[in-house]
Amino acid sequence: MSPPWRRGGASLVLAALAGACGGGEPSTPAGAAAADARRVDLSKAGRITGRVHYEGTPPRNPAIRMAADPVCQRENPDAVAETVVVSDGGLQNVFVYVKDGLNGYAFDTPTEPARLDQKGCRYVPHVLGLRAGQPIEIANSDPTFHNVHALPAVNREFNVGQPSQGMRDVRTFTAPEVMVRVKCDVHAWMHAYVGVVDHPYFAVTADGGTFSLEHVPAGTYTIEAWHEKLGTQTQTVTLGETESKDIAFTFASAAGTLP
Repeated sequence: MSPPWRRGGASLVLAALAGACGGGEPSTPAGAAAADARRVDLSKAGRITGRVHYEGTPPRNPAIRMAADPVCQRENPDAVAETVVVSDGGLQNVFVYVKDGLNGYAFDTPTEPARLDQKGCRYVPHVLGLRAGQPIEIANSDPTFHNVHALPAVNREFNVGQPSQGMRDVRTFTAPEVMVRVKCDVHAWMHAYVGVVDHPYFAVTADGGTFSLEHVPAGTYTIEAWHEKLGTQTQTVTLGETESKDIAFTFASAAGTLP
């Protein structure tokens, strides 16, 4: 009998092709900037930096069993989940962004694509930020079948089959949405999260849980920190011209458990 990931391959390809026909555009595209929209004066802009702390003993991320696909097992035999990753007391994979306070500003949309890879039967990076209207290039770096199934609530769903190593597809989310979950229907453990915003003020925490939002105009802002299991937190920050502010968020879960 054929292995389960190969038995389902044909149906997944058909599903992926059907989903891909929709493109990747939401039913209601984001509107163009108003003619009187303001531009940020970089000579007067400031910055918001900070750290996301983890309080308590971090839970142990479970091992990922990849034996169902021998290629995955060979490529990444010691894989563990990235649910709660803590280094030096800081929480990684937190999406931090300006949630509110930028009304009236316009920003050019990057044409350089953001990139999401499938490597070692994992999505890399696990959490990604990009701009509404910016392309996202999704690659398969593994010698096995993957499919990329985006599950947005605002943007249009897509499901793209990538049966061969080296395949790449480009899609676009045209409306802000925090967050879009992306999964692989072939390998149940594979998932990633994409934060889509309409401005450049976002970051994903890495080693030590630090982040930096650069070139922020003076104003009062709601800053949100999002984590896939620990939820969201917000803070209000008032920033003057050329001012720098440092803020902190603290997340916690019961010691030794995942919420």
